Amino acid sequence: MSSHREAPEIAKDPVADSTDLYAFVSPDRPDTVTIIANYVPLEGPAGGPNFYEFGDDVLYEILIDNDGDGEADIIYAFEFHNEVANPDTFLYNTGPITFLGSPNWNRRQFYKATRIEHGRQQLLVENAPSPPNNIGPRSTPLGPYTTMVGDSIQKLADGTWLFAGQRREGFYVDLGSIFDLGTLRPVESLHLIPMPGNAPGVDATKDLNVHSIAIQIPKHLLTSDGRMPTNATDTHSVIGVYTAAFRRKAHVHDDDHDVQSGPWVQVSRLGNPLFNEVIVPMGDKDRWNRLRPRQDNQFAKYVAHPELQRLLPVLYPGVFPRLAAYTKERVDLEAILLTGIPNGVVPGFAGNFTGTTQADLLRLNMAIPPASSPSLLGLLGGDVAGYPNGRRVQDDIVNIELKAVAGATIPLVDPSFTPDGAVGAVDQGITPNIADRYLTTFPFLGTPRDGYDTPAS
Repeated sequence: MSSHREAPEIAKDPVADSTDLYAFVSPDRPDTVTIIANYVPLEGPAGGPNFYEFGDDVLYEILIDNDGDGEADIIYAFEFHNEVANPDTFLYNTGPITFLGSPNWNRRQFYKATRIEHGRQQLLVENAPSPPNNIGPRSTPLGPYTTMVGDSIQKLADGTWLFAGQRREGFYVDLGSIFDLGTLRPVESLHLIPMPGNAPGVDATKDLNVHSIAIQIPKHLLTSDGRMPTNATDTHSVIGVYTAAFRRKAHVHDDDHDVQSGPWVQVSRLGNPLFNEVIVPMGDKDRWNRLRPRQDNQFAKYVAHPELQRLLPVLYPGVFPRLAAYTKERVDLEAILLTGIPNGVVPGFAGNFTGTTQADLLRLNMAIPPASSPSLLGLLGGDVAGYPNGRRVQDDIVNIELKAVAGATIPLVDPSFTPDGAVGAVDQGITPNIADRYLTTFPFLGTPRDGYDTPAS
């Protein structure tokens, strides 16, 4: 998974578990950037009677570095609280929920959003509503539900838009196959433990949901000089983004209520997809979640010599001989994941280099416009507006990163290397239904699956 249940401790705390992070120039408002941070992994649509929600004891942040030092210069902070209309019923709703103020909606969630820039705090919204979970055709009829989602979008005077609520999972992966000893179904006959024939991938997340914090921000509010980025070679055009979740340092359980106190302590973070998932080893995963990106130089050795690079030739004997023989540092992966790609490395791409500070940040060159015909493979597919230049909701992260680790990007920094022919066949075998799964406008992730039409079994 992109970052679902990626470390032992955070796997026990789903409301604080960041699952995916997206950052891209908005195709519906190209003078803005959309950032989406997803939490609460693998939500089954039939999740009642206590339906999924954000943690009311968790501080969620989206953090932006706009000067290349690996530290956050701008923070968008979100805190949630719940209101229960009738504590004497077990029901989430007592009838159809057709508008945000419906008296039938028993347990509602609201949030406060704050922008923090160099320590200066600005309250953006308070008591902003999250829409209800999508329960089923009787509780949340589709037409009114779609209207409620639109009504819950907060449109601020400075051009910033905010949304927080349940959405459909956008990340697609053959979860059962990938973690069964790295199996790719389309080429499983070549595996160390082969299965007869080859098969398409199975999208394990297509009927699951997540909880999304989405913000759409005018570009000039993100640059270090306050100007609209128009020159893709100007360092002011590039930002680095990550999301993090925090809990209070002390939590005391009592008979009647819980007490939390002390400073906020970071318990999870996410920049690039799959970083902690498949780059950081088990013994360091929990520690990685507690540290800030600026401290990531201590994990650079795992990027320079990734375990997955060593595993691929073992799991697919005779298929990756050149990769098996390659012992140099993976300078290409260090650029993609830790510093950004300098201008001139990828033909036609002005780069998203943020400097020599090694930090796991999702880097976006805001001066590069949205693609008219996006490639699911992003930069590997010749699309400079896709991952690893930011990340769009439809980008095929699994295939991109598998191909990169398998050697597809080594020649960009080491022309003496020729990738194995099998790199072109590295594919999880999933083609998402773009029109069904995503929206063309903010908040871009599609309508959540409901439990009536998408039962658990």
